[in-house]
Amino acid sequence: MAKIKVTCDSTCDLTQELYQKYDIHVVPLGITLGDTLYSDGVDIGAQEIFAYADAKGQLPKTSAVSPADYEAQFRPYVEQGYEVIHINISSEFSACYQNACLAAAELGHVHPIDSRNLSSGSGHLAVLAAELAQQGLEAQTIVDEVERKKALLDVSFVLQRLDYLSMGGRCPGVVALGASLLKLRPEIRVVDGKMIVGKKYRGDAQRTILDYVKGRLEGRTDVDTHRIFITHAKAPREIVDQVVALVRQLHPFEEVLVTEAGCTVSSHCGPDCLGVLFFKKEA
Repeated sequence: MAKIKVTCDSTCDLTQELYQKYDIHVVPLGITLGDTLYSDGVDIGAQEIFAYADAKGQLPKTSAVSPADYEAQFRPYVEQGYEVIHINISSEFSACYQNACLAAAELGHVHPIDSRNLSSGSGHLAVLAAELAQQGLEAQTIVDEVERKKALLDVSFVLQRLDYLSMGGRCPGVVALGASLLKLRPEIRVVDGKMIVGKKYRGDAQRTILDYVKGRLEGRTDVDTHRIFITHAKAPREIVDQVVALVRQLHPFEEVLVTEAGCTVSSHCGPDCLGVLFFKKEA
């Protein structure tokens, strides 16, 4: 049986229980508040990000994992005879993939994958890679399957605040909505590794989130109902529970998994953001 170790960036936004279940090693990105550098999900959480942004009127700085740090994370597994498959946040958002490739070239036996995605969209791919590894498949076979499946991901989220994504400059289309449209809650879709503005919803958090979920799932026949992630940035528990119930009402998913966005993703989408992330059926 092949010795495979799946690793991923902290931006995959899975729960500790899922990382443990699938034996996935997480490599944290850096988060700088003032003069202090923290590790995403290790010694800082989303709540500290929101408090800093609201107090300072600016986002904390996020930093990619360096080639040297990736090498330090990968080396113990390579020296134990593993082939490492690493899932990166989209190369459109970060230098992580490029840096992981540099580390892989130095070490060998490391296979970085540009997820062309973020949050639990990338998390879907990490879980998929781990499941395939548990089946005993060879590293290149797993890489090829993950590369193929990433094109089937349907990833989106609805914002409750525009200032975070605007400050981060990750989705220029948000700025074009204009100050007069601040009561609109835009859907952000991840398409080919980039964020684009989708539908706009009007109302309070509860209404816009539930309308968004209906808009993404209702009446669709192309949804792979094996697994869906509901990922949010400190959204109220009662709303998250309503989303879970609605998702189960709209499609017979085998697994409905709720996760929270980590620091890197939260710093760009802001509080109360929520997304539904799933695979589409094979054509």
